[in-house]
Amino acid sequence: MRPTVILRACPDYDVERIERLAFEGLETLGLTPHGRVLCKPNVVASGKHFPHAHTRAEFMEGVLKALRRKGQGITELAVGERCGITMPTRFAYRGAGYYAMARRVGGVTLHHFDEVAQVEIPMYHPERLRDSLFTPEPVATADFFVNCPKFKAHPWTTVTFSMKNYIGIQDDRHRLIDHDHRLNEKVADLQYIVQPQFIAIDGIIAGEGRMLTPIPFDLKLMIMGNNQVAFDAVCCHIIGIDPLSVDHIRMAHERGFGPVDLKHIDVVGDVSLEEAKERAAGFRSGLIRVEDYFQGTNIHAYSGPPPSDGGHDYCWGGCPGALEEAIEILRIFDSATDTKMPPTHIVFGKYDGRIDANPGETVVFIGDCAQFDGRIAEQDVVIENLYVDRSRHDPLQAKGTDIFAKMLKVGIDMRQAKVAKDVIRLKGCPVSVAEHVLALVSLGKLKNPYYEPSNAVLFTSAYMSMRTRQAINKLRGQPYNRPGPLLRGEARPRLNLPAPGQDAPLERR
Repeated sequence: MRPTVILRACPDYDVERIERLAFEGLETLGLTPHGRVLCKPNVVASGKHFPHAHTRAEFMEGVLKALRRKGQGITELAVGERCGITMPTRFAYRGAGYYAMARRVGGVTLHHFDEVAQVEIPMYHPERLRDSLFTPEPVATADFFVNCPKFKAHPWTTVTFSMKNYIGIQDDRHRLIDHDHRLNEKVADLQYIVQPQFIAIDGIIAGEGRMLTPIPFDLKLMIMGNNQVAFDAVCCHIIGIDPLSVDHIRMAHERGFGPVDLKHIDVVGDVSLEEAKERAAGFRSGLIRVEDYFQGTNIHAYSGPPPSDGGHDYCWGGCPGALEEAIEILRIFDSATDTKMPPTHIVFGKYDGRIDANPGETVVFIGDCAQFDGRIAEQDVVIENLYVDRSRHDPLQAKGTDIFAKMLKVGIDMRQAKVAKDVIRLKGCPVSVAEHVLALVSLGKLKNPYYEPSNAVLFTSAYMSMRTRQAINKLRGQPYNRPGPLLRGEARPRLNLPAPGQDAPLERR
């Protein structure tokens, strides 16, 4: 059938209502779940400090029950996710109430994508950033893939709806590769791994402004569909954004993954598109330059262009957005963050302008691509570009760094990485949100979220469980990186892509 997006009123997180709406959505789209059914929610962060960052457990419960009721020949009903970088997925699942939810539904497998084998998927399209990508084995072997994102804004990509939720179908090592000024291209490339047969987004309480610490927005909508590009395009229209202005949506459309023009999309349901727009009036999306984000605070941000490949003048997918998310996390855990922070100057990219730092004020250059040659507080400072071209990053050799290693690294860097008096250089590409948090904690003597009593015990327990499971898998001879395309002798599912410009929906076969 044509790409179809279903808009349904859903005023609260009543599981029975969500189940009924999901079941009716599957019927409308003519879908029958079968075989290995895998649901990918957005559980980037959770718990009492991040109540609106994730797909709620009640929403997931209703969808799972509908999938089981509508399905035929289901051999596995599963949920899989890789939460925010450096956090154990077990910790995020617990904070979101997913373990209790799985017990209520019964017979549900919870996959932790940071603990399972990663399967290599070859890429063949001419615009690809890499010749292959890695994805968790449950994704590569799914027969019926369901995307259950959260309706949110995003500081790096404007919005995070269905397509952007795919950043969680990679583990930390592979997720960080190209998570920089080419992030939108990376998201577009991830679409070649798998396409969902069914999409259901938690838009009951949406999240505006940010991604990890979004501002709650009562949208009271459950939106469903069968084509990611069409789905994200309609969501953009709801909040008054041109879908072609969101780069990963535009790229996927240009590569034939689906339409963005409403005349090629059937929008149905008990809420009209115009009514949905009225509900979303005033919704704040992401994409605010770091200089503007910190105006009026003691943090003075400066940004120059990232490396020249791709012609970008700002690193939307990398370090500047991570700093924005980091400060919001710290504001949650320490209400005095803004008053505690001393005047601090933070610089990204190749910066040629003036840095108005007074003697005694700290200047921090963030990231491998930071570059500067000039005077700061009456001293000459030279920061060399350490960026390594992405062509030299081999996914097979990618290594992750867990949070405890990051704590040690950032602590050492903050003590030893001085290039001049009051000038510090932090390396990385990108420098993660966690590292920004730890750096700001050090600079401002702020409360460290990782030491927060209600988090520390559960976090450590989840971390040890994750490490234990990874060790067990290794002892069993299960390689963490597994070459494709052969999986148990099966042929890899292929994407039936229309030619660029055509609006036919995708099918997996």
